[in-house]
Amino acid sequence: MNITFLDTKTVGNLPNLNIFEEFGRYTSYETTQPDEVKKRLAGQDIIITNKVKIPREVMEQSPDMKLICVAATGTNNVDLEAAKELNIAVKNVEDYSTASVAQHTFSMILSLLNQPTLHDEYVKSGAYSKSDIFTYLGFPFWELQGKRLGIIGLGNIGKKVAEIAEAFDCEIVYYSSSGKNRHSTYQRLEIEDLMTSADIISVHAPLNDATRDLINYEKLKMMKKDAILINTGRGGIINEVDLCKALDQNLIRGAAMDVFTQEPIAREHPFVKLKHPHKILLTPHIAWASVESRTLLLNKVYQNIKAFLLDQH
Repeated sequence: MNITFLDTKTVGNLPNLNIFEEFGRYTSYETTQPDEVKKRLAGQDIIITNKVKIPREVMEQSPDMKLICVAATGTNNVDLEAAKELNIAVKNVEDYSTASVAQHTFSMILSLLNQPTLHDEYVKSGAYSKSDIFTYLGFPFWELQGKRLGIIGLGNIGKKVAEIAEAFDCEIVYYSSSGKNRHSTYQRLEIEDLMTSADIISVHAPLNDATRDLINYEKLKMMKKDAILINTGRGGIINEVDLCKALDQNLIRGAAMDVFTQEPIAREHPFVKLKHPHKILLTPHIAWASVESRTLLLNKVYQNIKAFLLDQH
C-alpha cells in the first residue's frame, strides 16, 4: 500500500508519527497547498488528511485511492458524496480530545476568574516589593463554588466539563441545540434562560444551522454583568463582532476564545483591538491538542487503517 499524510504539521512531531510505515510505503508532508494535492495523491492508496480538502475532482483523478482517513472528527473537508459514488471509504476519528478540551476549558475559566497573569506581572514588576501590606487586592478574583455553569452542547466534552465543575461545587445547567439531548442529572434550559441565569457559559456544540451566530448581541445583553463566556467549541457560534461590542460596553465581565470564524485570525481582528484587552483571553485553537490527545488521534487513525485493510481480505 502507498500511504500519504498531507499535513503532519497539524499534529506536530509525535513519537508515533511514522506508525503508518507498517502498512507500506509511507510519505508525509508538513503542509499541502490546494494546487499540490492532485500531484501528491497520484498512485496513493490511502490518504491521511487533517484539514487539506479532498474534492471530487481529485478523487476522480486518483484511481488508486481506496481510503481517506480524516485525522479529526469533522469530515467537511472531504466530498463525502463523491467518495461514496467512487467507492472510496472515508473514516474519521472521534472522542480523542475530550480530556484535553475539558482541561483547557477550565484553564480559561480559572484564568478569567483568578487573573494569575496580572498577579504575576504585579510581583515581577517590583510593585509588590514596595507594598506596605502582605497581600494585594487590586485584582479581585472569584470562587467557582456555588456558581451556575451553563453548558451549550452536552456531548462527550460537555459532560466531562460538567463532571469537573461538580468537583468545584458548581450548579450545572445546559442547553441542547439539537433539542435531542436530555440528561437526567442536569437541568435542561432554553437558551434564553441559560443566558440570563448562568455565571459561566461554556460552548461545546458543533457548528451547524442551529448554532451559527447562536450567541449574538441580543443574547449577550441577557447575560449577567459579572458573567464570563468560554468558547472551545467552534468559531461562528458566537458572533465575534457582537462579542467585541459587548466587552467594550462592559456588558459582561470577560470572555475566552480558543476557536474563531476564520483560522488563523486576521492581524487586524477586532479581538486584538478591544478597548479593554484584559477582558478577553485568546488561544490559537489548542484546546484539543494536548500531547496525549494528538498521540491518541494518530493511534486511532492507525486502527482505522488496520480495520479497513482487514475488511479487504
